[in-house]
Amino acid sequence: MTARILDGKAVAQHIYADIAARVAARVAHGGSRPKLATVVVGDDPASAQYVRMKQKNAKAVGIDSDDHRLPSTATTDQLLELVEQLNRDVTVSGILIQQPPPAHIDMTRVIAALDPIKDVDGAHPLNAGLIALGLPGGVEPCTPAGIVVLLEHSGIPIEGANAVVVGRSNLVGKPTALLLLKRNATVTLCHTRTTDLAGHARQADILVAAAGKPELISKDMVKPGAAVIDVSTNWVDGKQVGDLGPGVAEVAGWLTPNPGGVGPMTRAMLIKNTFEAEVRRSGA
Repeated sequence: MTARILDGKAVAQHIYADIAARVAARVAHGGSRPKLATVVVGDDPASAQYVRMKQKNAKAVGIDSDDHRLPSTATTDQLLELVEQLNRDVTVSGILIQQPPPAHIDMTRVIAALDPIKDVDGAHPLNAGLIALGLPGGVEPCTPAGIVVLLEHSGIPIEGANAVVVGRSNLVGKPTALLLLKRNATVTLCHTRTTDLAGHARQADILVAAAGKPELISKDMVKPGAAVIDVSTNWVDGKQVGDLGPGVAEVAGWLTPNPGGVGPMTRAMLIKNTFEAEVRRSGA
């Protein structure tokens, strides 16, 4: 068996086309044009590259973007001041703070200071709480939402499936488990300290690897025919890899490439969230 590719790039293009049409229709009828404000603290080249890609995606669908840079020496209070400024700016639809910031930045305070309506990454406690409780109105985090849309678009059944999520981060692991549960999967949330991780993983019809540990998931941990989503971005000898070991493609039924699988979906959902944030913010 050779796994079929879950093509995040192709699915993302469908999302961009839909958002571009909605932006054009909105502006043509006199509505406001959405704007994404990106914030980067420090001079990490990878963060700068990610932000450029997101701005390029926004421009392609007709969404404006502003880039805000703070030096690596910036304090949490200085970042909070910028966040409050963007919260007040009526031309800004959504705010994205590129993570990870320098270690001295208190992101708990920063995320809590975001206007929940402008929180396009779904990290604010209000949005996280609404998602956790299964209530309407919460902004779905970009990567988890992208994973679910990729599965749905590819025709992979979620309802009734055994889904195992390996990784418990607030941005990916936990919300991915919640979004799969919302769609009626039977979900097991694991992590690197789970007893008998292999036994849990082998039960998965849908296996999401998001622990940030290279080669954590070996091919003998994968149920034949399973859909395997490799989320993590790890760097080994200068090369980007995920959490999967060699040979997983020989067992899985569906597999995301890494890079090129989940990343494009994350950016597409960011653009979708930005458009929807402007609709909520403007009330129309």
